[in-house]
Amino acid sequence: MSRNVLLVTHSGRQEAITALRSTIPSLRDLGFIVYAADLPSHLVQDLGVEVFSSAGHTGGIRIEDFEIVIVLGGDGTILRAAELVFGSDVPLVGINLGHVGFLAESERDDLAAAVRRIAGRDYEVEERRILQVTVFRPGFAEPVRDWALNEAAVEKSEPAKMIEVSLAVDGRPVSSFGCDAVITATATGSTAHAFSAGGPVVWPDVAAKVVVPVAAHALFARPLVVGPGSDIHVDILAESSVPGVLITDGRRQTALPPGSRVELKTSPNPIVFARLNTSTFTDRLVSKFKLPVVGWRDANHRDPMSSADLHGGIVGSSANPDANTKELPGA
Repeated sequence: MSRNVLLVTHSGRQEAITALRSTIPSLRDLGFIVYAADLPSHLVQDLGVEVFSSAGHTGGIRIEDFEIVIVLGGDGTILRAAELVFGSDVPLVGINLGHVGFLAESERDDLAAAVRRIAGRDYEVEERRILQVTVFRPGFAEPVRDWALNEAAVEKSEPAKMIEVSLAVDGRPVSSFGCDAVITATATGSTAHAFSAGGPVVWPDVAAKVVVPVAAHALFARPLVVGPGSDIHVDILAESSVPGVLITDGRRQTALPPGSRVELKTSPNPIVFARLNTSTFTDRLVSKFKLPVVGWRDANHRDPMSSADLHGGIVGSSANPDANTKELPGA
């Protein structure tokens, strides 16, 4: 049986093209048929890869026919890949070529090792909950249906004004206020837009949604954490002087005239990620945000993201002769 792998990357970045040139021959040598998405025609010809179209017109191959999707890039590229695997159980794995790369499982220096692990099916899979988004707009008979892995943001459409919104949970009103935005995030997305707006960090295995008002003109407009069974409604009030816009995962937009309602639920269909190791989310958090951990008392613990332990000692030194094993990073 053929082993199909799909590569997704940012073709406008030279480091991504360099990573493709090294990864494609390795995958072929390991028995994969290599497809790529979103590459310009000159690169497709140069690299000699098969082309995958999400419309499903590429030789009849569907997303379900892939064993895994490998993403070479940052979080934005991973969100693009999530659009391709949405609705399937095909796992995706991210190799970070960006800056923070919170969704990525490995770093560029570990690319060759990651490819070998993938070929050997030496990984676990982890399901990440996503948002199910439904938009009801006045004058439209059918609602707009969308989804989000990270967050759905109801934002103002004009920078100089506020939108007037009301917020409800489980069909019961919570508050009404003017604001710049209301962000609803998954646990996965709690470290993205919602975090920048002052929301809490939620561990990805917590079945919760986070609601974060942004620049709200109200006495009570604190971030809320609600359970997976709770529904959230964000209404653009009819008296709002400006319309809003719904932005999902920073990629898709829906206009929200006054009188619109955005309904957000936890979707029963997750996105599946491949895990290359069992490093904890705490280690990822410390590494990605470069958090200061000086003074932590467990001197035997080493940071799996670096060659130094958390007290500054060098891994593999005489004080720790057994610390030469390097793990692939990831949470």
